[in-house]
Amino acid sequence: MRIRRSLTIKQMATVSGVALVTICIFIVIQLFHFVQQRREDYAQQLQNIAMSVRLPLSSAVLKGDVPQAERILNTLKPVGILSRADVVLPDDFQVLHADFPPERPVPALIARLFRLPVEISVPLYALPRPSHPRALASLVLQADSYRLYQFIASAFSTMMSTYLLLALVLTVSITWCINRLMVHPLREIARELEMLSPQDAPRHQLSLPDMHRDDELGVLVRSYNRNQQVLAGMLEDLNRLSTRHAETALPNKNLFTAMLDSRMALRKDPQQYCLLVISIGTLQEASGVLTEAQRGILLMTLTRQLKRHLNDHRFLGQLNHNEFAVFDHCIQNAFEGMQLAQGILKSINAPLTIGSLSLRPAASIGIALRQRSEESAHQLLRRATSAMMLAHDNGKNQILFFEPKLTAMVHRRMTLESTILEGIEQERCALFFQPQVDIRNRQLIGAEVLLRWRQDDGSYSLPSDFISGAEEIGAMVPLGNWVLEASCRVLAQWRERGAQLQLAVNLSAKQLQESNLVPFLKVLLARYQIGPAQLVLEITETARITEFEHSLDLLRQLRELGILIALDDFGMGYSSLYYLDRLRKLPIDLLKIDRSFIEKLPEDLVMLRIVSAIAEVLSLPVIAEGVETQAQLQCLLQHKINWGQGYLFSEPLPQGDFEQRFLHLAAV
Repeated sequence: MRIRRSLTIKQMATVSGVALVTICIFIVIQLFHFVQQRREDYAQQLQNIAMSVRLPLSSAVLKGDVPQAERILNTLKPVGILSRADVVLPDDFQVLHADFPPERPVPALIARLFRLPVEISVPLYALPRPSHPRALASLVLQADSYRLYQFIASAFSTMMSTYLLLALVLTVSITWCINRLMVHPLREIARELEMLSPQDAPRHQLSLPDMHRDDELGVLVRSYNRNQQVLAGMLEDLNRLSTRHAETALPNKNLFTAMLDSRMALRKDPQQYCLLVISIGTLQEASGVLTEAQRGILLMTLTRQLKRHLNDHRFLGQLNHNEFAVFDHCIQNAFEGMQLAQGILKSINAPLTIGSLSLRPAASIGIALRQRSEESAHQLLRRATSAMMLAHDNGKNQILFFEPKLTAMVHRRMTLESTILEGIEQERCALFFQPQVDIRNRQLIGAEVLLRWRQDDGSYSLPSDFISGAEEIGAMVPLGNWVLEASCRVLAQWRERGAQLQLAVNLSAKQLQESNLVPFLKVLLARYQIGPAQLVLEITETARITEFEHSLDLLRQLRELGILIALDDFGMGYSSLYYLDRLRKLPIDLLKIDRSFIEKLPEDLVMLRIVSAIAEVLSLPVIAEGVETQAQLQCLLQHKINWGQGYLFSEPLPQGDFEQRFLHLAAV
């Protein structure tokens, strides 16, 4: 009711405002018109008065009879509208005037707006002549402005009171009409919509007022009803699509979960049941390769393959565009669940031909078995999905059962990302430096940057799975960028102290996949004014070789900047000639022999000889990691490997300790 009353008040205020503005404009126009008429009347009266005394006054002026002229002017004093009567010579010099009472003042604004006072000038002539009478002087008469001001004030107050009353009448009348013709029908429509229940809303139709069938309100109601009909049809289609997949007509995730919950509620006995979540990676990979029609054929073909494994105690659902789920409530043990998963995987892996394309689809399957009777459908589906995701991470065509430790692993990975990002902000990350030396003369040639994490007790270490965990959760890029910038900052500090050293920084495969790595390094080199040859980026050979192939262009861009590239863990990757041929094409400047080969020296020299020979063929310098004994050092020298790093020279050191022990050995 408050809203309705405020609407009426707003209507009346609007109508009153419009009426008031209109009336004010009308009053001003009419007032100027009346005043102009009154000015013309005054001017005419003044003209008549002047003509009545013109001849005798002209005669008196001609004769020089001043007393007579003054008497004539004084005869005009009883005329009520006059406030001035003067005789003025042609040069505007006043020679005679009547003594009128002082004129009452008129507001300056009124005088300026209405051009007050009203004044006329009548020439006085000499004896009449047939042609060109000469004017001796002029009679100037001025009307009393205060009388005209009183007229203006009286007219304005009269019109204002009259028209304000008229505005009030118009406001009430117009407001009543608006309320009767518009507000009341709209109020009925609003009340009808307000009382509408959510269940009836999609199919509701407004009733059309009788008086408004052909006006805008009728158009509004008919448009609303038409839109409601369209909406009802769309909701019916949406309701159908919300429970079934549009292409396969399989139950979607919502319907499948409801079916799963219902079926699990019926199985109160201790009998086992099993849920499989199947991710067909080929469906996702085909999105950018196949046409929409080809992808539809692939989807329907795989759906038919899955349906072949259904029976009376199994049902199938489609969780999203490339994930399916199969529930079996009669599985007796894990072995039967594995048999079902293997049969499904075999069907999916069967070769397919779509047009001119030959495909062998791949999938990842996660299995969750019943753990307790009070388990919900969402919990079972979540466990099976977790197993499927882990199977996908392990490679193609993998089948894994859910294990309780998976939950802890997922939680740890979820918290690891925030821990890493918070650690960067809280400066828990630190750089340690291990010197790299020329083992022939113990000359310092550079250092490798090693990441360390400050523990709660103040010590620095790095858990063995820290880097792999950061890569899995996607936190390696911000962490690696922090290491790069911190390393550049250290190089700038050393340059200021006159030391020129090379710093080797490990670059993860995730960073190599980032398109903004090169621009980021350009910014760092410019910001800290570092020579690009001072920065050595180490890439790991044990990463998947396809990642190197996809990153060749980026590595070439880094080389063009002048940054050196080192291949870390050399010898730990694949050893086929095909691999070595691809290795030859990599834009690298340095090889690093993995510590696992060095620790076998001097007893086992085979791998050292092989790696040394490969490096010689590729014409690349080699640095050995993990040098700890003099015997290892002598073996390296015998095989022309002149650079090394390891505990024989120094353990990784904090920045301050490294600078104190080694910075004076750097080139100046």
